[in-house]
Amino acid sequence: MDALEQLLTYPIPPEQIATTPAHPRDSARLLFLRRENGHLEDLSIRDLPSLLSPKNLLVLNNSKVIPARLICSQNRTELLLLEQTSPGWWTALGTPSKRLQPGTVIFPDPVPGSTPQAPPAQLRVEKHIPGGQLVLRVLGDSLDLNQYGLPPLPPYILKSRKSHGQPDFQPSDLSDYQTTYAEKLGSVAAPTAGLHFTPELLAQFPHAFVTLHVGLGTFRPIKTPDYRDHPMHSESYEIPTGLLEKTSEADKIIAVGTTSARVLESAPSLSPHQGTTAAFIYPPYKFQRVGGLLTNFHLPHSTLLLLVAAFAGPELTLRAYRHALEKGYRFFSFGDAMLIL
Repeated sequence: MDALEQLLTYPIPPEQIATTPAHPRDSARLLFLRRENGHLEDLSIRDLPSLLSPKNLLVLNNSKVIPARLICSQNRTELLLLEQTSPGWWTALGTPSKRLQPGTVIFPDPVPGSTPQAPPAQLRVEKHIPGGQLVLRVLGDSLDLNQYGLPPLPPYILKSRKSHGQPDFQPSDLSDYQTTYAEKLGSVAAPTAGLHFTPELLAQFPHAFVTLHVGLGTFRPIKTPDYRDHPMHSESYEIPTGLLEKTSEADKIIAVGTTSARVLESAPSLSPHQGTTAAFIYPPYKFQRVGGLLTNFHLPHSTLLLLVAAFAGPELTLRAYRHALEKGYRFFSFGDAMLIL
């Protein structure tokens, strides 16, 4: 088994899966990795200013997470809203699907502690579409997700919380699963590398933003025998005014997260525009724009892990992950981070 196969199938002890983030955000641990010599160093996010040059430019994803998880106790179901295709119409995933046949009216629970205005929200299943998705229509007034929607925390966090006897929803999730600079609503999962930044820390660096609305496809596990055959879903992105000028003045672009890296590498130009990307980055891809990567520790069998392996090399990435496991780093969305230069 080569290094990439070992990396894609590595086991993570349940106790190293983070169910809550570091508080404060910049107290998370940081594994520093230099590609040129394989140097590894155990630091913290607060050490970032000493590791980066004033000529480096951080590029972050300012997409904002939709409170897309709906608990529907009356129907004994749960929904994950994916996209609002037009006012009052959503695509979604639902479990168990047998209770969600066309014509079914769904009654989402209010956010714990909230008191929504009457009448209660209702949705109706209109039809099933390929990919196991549902088409939902909001009945009556528009659906106020601030009153009914919960943060769409990854299933492994919810499962881990349950196994530890922790509550499914914690009020702090509403802010914890959102970057402090989130601006443009549209993601169903957080761009997690950015969760480590406080406004005070970010202000210490030259930085710019892109927007990539994170869809479910980014996190679908690789199930094909050959990872190169994995079907990548497309996601919408936006390059704002001013990014081209800022990147032109920088000596190195540091992508904060794999989502920012995908935009930077796949956009035809860094001039202002909107587009979609289905970029699937894996070894031996050669990065054209990204010169550094700040990223969390990712799930096995994931396309995100392949992108990291493409940037650092499979052997070095595997060594870094083994080091992180040995040193007790916290993994996945609410976990610690790694800076690769």
